[in-house]
Parts: sequence; structure tokens; C-alpha cells
Amino acid sequence: MKSNKFGTFGGVFTPSILTILGVIMYLRLPWIIGQAGLLATIGIILLAHLISIATGLSVSSIATDKKVKTGGTYYIISRSLGLPIGGTLGLALFVGLSFSVSLYLIGFAESFLGFWGFDNSQNSIRIAGTLILLVVTAVTFIGAKLAIKTQYYIMAAIALSLISIALGKHDYNPTEPLIFPLTTSAPFILLFGIFFPAVTGFEAGVSMSGDLKDAKKSIPVGTISAIVFGLIVYILMAFFFSYTVSPEILVNDPNVLLKISFMPEIVIAGIWGATLSSAFGSILGAPRILQATSKDRITPKIFAKGYGQLNEPRNALGLSFLIAEVGILIGDLDVIARIVAIFFITTYGILNLSAAIEKWASSDYYPEFNVPIWVSLIGSAACFIVMIQLDFLAMIGATLILGLLFFHLQRKELKLKSGDTWGGFWEAVVRYGLIRLKNRPREWRNWRPNIILFSGGSYARPYLLEMAKILAGRLGLISNFDLIENNSANMLFTKAGQSVNTDIEESDDDEGIFTRRQECRDVYEGMEVIASIYGFSGIEPNTTLMGWASNTKEPKNFARLIRSFNKLDYNSMFLHYNDDAGFGKRKRIDLWWRGAGNNFSLALTLARFITSNDDWRNAEIRLLTIKDNLSSVRVLENEANRVLRTFRLDAVINIIDNTEGKKTIYEIFKEESQTADLSIFGIPPIDEKNAEEYINNKNILLKAVGTTLLVNASSYFKEIKSAEEE
Repeated sequence: MKSNKFGTFGGVFTPSILTILGVIMYLRLPWIIGQAGLLATIGIILLAHLISIATGLSVSSIATDKKVKTGGTYYIISRSLGLPIGGTLGLALFVGLSFSVSLYLIGFAESFLGFWGFDNSQNSIRIAGTLILLVVTAVTFIGAKLAIKTQYYIMAAIALSLISIALGKHDYNPTEPLIFPLTTSAPFILLFGIFFPAVTGFEAGVSMSGDLKDAKKSIPVGTISAIVFGLIVYILMAFFFSYTVSPEILVNDPNVLLKISFMPEIVIAGIWGATLSSAFGSILGAPRILQATSKDRITPKIFAKGYGQLNEPRNALGLSFLIAEVGILIGDLDVIARIVAIFFITTYGILNLSAAIEKWASSDYYPEFNVPIWVSLIGSAACFIVMIQLDFLAMIGATLILGLLFFHLQRKELKLKSGDTWGGFWEAVVRYGLIRLKNRPREWRNWRPNIILFSGGSYARPYLLEMAKILAGRLGLISNFDLIENNSANMLFTKAGQSVNTDIEESDDDEGIFTRRQECRDVYEGMEVIASIYGFSGIEPNTTLMGWASNTKEPKNFARLIRSFNKLDYNSMFLHYNDDAGFGKRKRIDLWWRGAGNNFSLALTLARFITSNDDWRNAEIRLLTIKDNLSSVRVLENEANRVLRTFRLDAVINIIDNTEGKKTIYEIFKEESQTADLSIFGIPPIDEKNAEEYINNKNILLKAVGTTLLVNASSYFKEIKSAEEE
């Protein structure tokens, strides 16, 4: 019920600030200042807060755009970048928060044992840490309200302890302020890694999102307030310790705060209260993240179950307890601090990136708390740079683990009903690419087929689709039009056919082929219109591919279509498929060169694309040309070699001597290319008046050979002439 939920102060600010002003402030900040000096410590604090402030602003921005439910940061990322990425980072955050519990309780155990004079060995820390973990878990198990109420008393104790430290009088004054690092100081990045968990405390408040009265209001106000307040406290403490306490006691005495304070008992209460409150903040947040991932079917359903009016995640709490216990058994505060830092920095980097992508790509992103995109980008970049510097091996390990988890979740094909930002992101990328390509001059070296395929139904003519995929490879584009003729239609294209249809069965290998099933009044007219208007500026189609109309009943229409392709300056390709031979063993390609025209230039380019395909990679290419009585064998060989070098092709040159003209073209083609797996030759311009004769002549030629690709090049391809013609 709404009356049982928390407001900004109790639900966000309190758990956040108590985790920020926690174990690191009391037990490690004096040591860091004693090692690094004032300037380096200020640098550590500012760099850490650069990440936390940018992340806090990103969280606040997304939280005021969407209704944030249970799961906090996980919910935000998953609703932006999708469940696979959200789930990966959500689980990383869950583990990070669970380890944070052990971080704070190890700090508590160190202080508790030291104050009472007990054995402070690692085993003693493990035993004490485990006992207090049981208490913290039991309080949280009873309910979040009890844990929240205890934090108000703890906050009072922390405030009094800071006052006691500031008012204390002691004999440990430095001879001069500690401005610069000691000569024996630990590396800057090591000190940063130990300090960084201090600024991750706001995550405790964000993770309570499902228990807030108004998350859209409470998360931005509570988060930013806690981060800024924590920054001010840490800066003041850095100056205070640097100017009032000698570096020797800062570095060497773990009880330094007790010795310099006005009332040590209050400081002890603050230390114990801060470590316990931080532990409460993390153990309240971690199970709620796991509960949210279970509701989205990422983790087992058992963790989604909640109890009571606040839907307490008690099952998830049990797993958080086990992970925290593993951390306590490690027993080293500095080691746990670095583990926690890696998990949080990774999550914060992706969260900032998520906000930037939302801002750039989502048309539905209208946050009440608007943050410039550069803030999120700086935060994301800072996270990844720091992660590399902090622990490169740990980063590699985390990347591998998270990568495997991501691919596992992706294979589960988890989808949100509401969708995510990736659709908008890719649309924005495409738009940007089109703008960049719009006025870019065409370069021969970057030419690739952008094919309009008239397949007549890929299920009926799969060889056309196969040839299109071979030619396009991984860089070209294929728009597959399946035109269905309906002579009774009043319009050329029916309205129902204007949208992309998904009812055409496609295999996984057909990814990247854009298929349309279009009903039209006249197939030839339809193809002509599509070729005339289809495409986008910058990536206009440059090639048409269809079957050779061997048995057409409308030769004039077919001839007119070929001429239209020529006028529209397309590279026209027509595949004559031999049903008996197919593509054979894909071991030989014959290229025919008649010594002039630009068709051969296109044919050579296509041969390069074909032999890039895995099935054709080992195919032998033969360059064939016919020598007549005006040609010289030596000149033809030289020209052929020059052309092959230009196109970087390895081919066998075969010059056929027909000086006396004893053989017809039909006989030569049959003799040379009957056993070829694919033959490619250019076709001259067609005359509509003699269309039927033209097609019949080509049909006679095609019967002599196997599968053949007939090509007619656009003006983009330059003519290759023999030396004698030049």
C-alpha cells in the first residue's frame, strides 16, 4: 500500500548518505591522506565524484522519464538497453552490492575487535563478521521498515562523531601541512580503488525504487543531495586531516580517530553505526535487484517471490547473505574494496552509456530532469579509463564473465513488451550514415553491389537468392522483391503490399536481405517502376538481378525492361540457371572478354566478390577471349595480364584462335564453357524491334553452356580496351 512506502529522505537520502559516509571514511580515509597528501587525495575524491555525479545525474534523468519500479539501476538499464544487457549489469550490481555488505562488516569487525582489545587476526575478523552478518540479515528479514528506522539513529551517531573529531584536542599536530605524497606512498590508482566504494553509496537509495512513494521525484532529489553532501564532507575531512594531524599517525595508527577526537566513545558509535548502516543499505538493495531480474525471467522464479505489504524479497535475501559470507571469509578489507570497485565502475559505465543512448536515439525520451548528453559520455568514458588503470586483469576477467552472461541471456531471446532503445539507436545510426553518405563522391575501391533482386519468390527460385547473397557478400545490400501479378487490379500496386511482410520464410543465412512481397497489376511495369524510384540518397541501388526470360511470352516487354535498366544506369544482371548442372562443384568460373566495352570491367569485379564467398573461394578463374585475324596473341596476353593485375585477380588466360573463322561463337562457347560451374559474359544493347530474335539468339548460346550470368554494366564501370584499340 502507498502509505507503507518511503519518501525522499527516508527512502533515498538516508540509505545513500549513510553508505557514502561509511567504512571507507572512518577506517581508510585517514590512511589514504597520510599516504597521498592533500593534493592527491583531493584528486582521488574529485575523480571518484566525477563518476558518481555523472552517474547520479544520468540516473536522475532516466528516472524522471520512466516510471522506475523495483530494481533501481537494473530496471533503468534493462528498460533502456534491453533485458540481455540490463540483466548482465543487474546481476553484476547484485553481486557488487552483496560483496559491499561484507566490505562494511569486515570494517565493523576490525573496529569492534580493536576497541575491546580482542585478537584482531583474520580468523577473528571472519568469526565476528559472520555473527554480525547474521544479525543484519535477521533485521532485514523482518522488514525494510525496521532497517530504515534504525538508520535514523545511526545518522545521528555519525553526525555527532564528526563533530567530536572536529572539536578534539590532541598532541599529534604536524610540523607542516601534508600537501604532497610520501616518498613511500602507495600508487595513486591503488588508493583510488580502495576509496572508490565510498562514492557508490547512492546505489543503496536507487535500489529502493520499488519501495518509494514517488520514485520520479525521490530518486533525483535524494541521489544528487546525498552525493553533493558526501563530496563536501570528504573535501573538508581531507583538509582537516592534512592540516591538523601528523602523517605518521595517519598512516600507522588504525585508532587515529579515537585518539584525536573530543569523545572517543561517540566516534566508536559513529564507526559502528556507519558500517552497520552501509551494510543495511546494501543488503536492502541487493535482494531487490535480484527480485526484479527474476520477475523478468532472467534468474530463477523463486527469487521473484515477495512477502508482506512491501513485497519483501526474502528468498533473494538468502542468496545475498551467502555472497556476503563469501566476502567475509576472504577477510581482507582492501581486497573486497577493489572487487566492489570493479563491479560498480562497470555498472556505472554502462548506466551512463545507457543515458547517453536514450538522449541521442530515443524519440520517446522526455525527462523532467534534463541532463546534457556530454555529462553521461564523460561519466562513461571516465569509468572505462579508470577500470583499465585500476586492475587490468580484473577488468579482463570481469569482461569475460559479463560477456558470457550477456551471450547466455541473449540466447534466451528475452524481450520487453514495451521495447527498448536499440531500435531508436540503430535508426539514429542509419540516419547519421545516410547524411554522411549523401554528398560523398563515389569511389571505385569502395564499390559494392546494392542489389534490387526480382526473385519471383525466393522459395520458387532459390538459386537467384543464392547468387544475390554470393555477390553481395557481407558488405552489399539486397532488396528482394517478390512480385505477384494481379491483372484485375485497378492500380499498379495494391495498398496492402506497401509494407514489409514477415510471412515469407527465411533462414538464418538470409539475415540482411530485405524482402517485400508485392501484388501488382503488371510484373514488367512493376519492376520498371521499382527500379525507377526505390532507394535512399547515399545508398541508392546500383544493380538489378533477375532470371533470364528464356521462355517469356512477352519478349518486347522484357526488352523494354532491359533498356529501362540501361537508361536508369543500373548494372543489369540476368541469371540463366541450368537445372541439371546447377552451380556444379563451384570450382570453375569462365569470364568472357570480347576486347571492348565496359561489361568486362563489371564481370571482373563480380568475380572478386564471388571468390570471396566460402563456397567459391577455391574456384579457378579462366579469362577467355577470341583471337581474330586482326589480333595479336602477345598483345592480347599482355593486356589480359595488365587487367588481372589491376583487379588483383589470379586467372588462367585462354586465348582461342579463330583467325580463320571456322567455328561459330556457339561452338566455341560450348567447347570451352560447357563444363564451367559459372560463366559470365556481357550482353550488348537490345533492340526492342528485334527483341524476340535477340532473346532467341541468346537462348541458343545459353543452351550450349551451364549456369550463366549475363551482365550489362552501368556508366560507373569504365571500358577496358585492348592495346590495339587504344
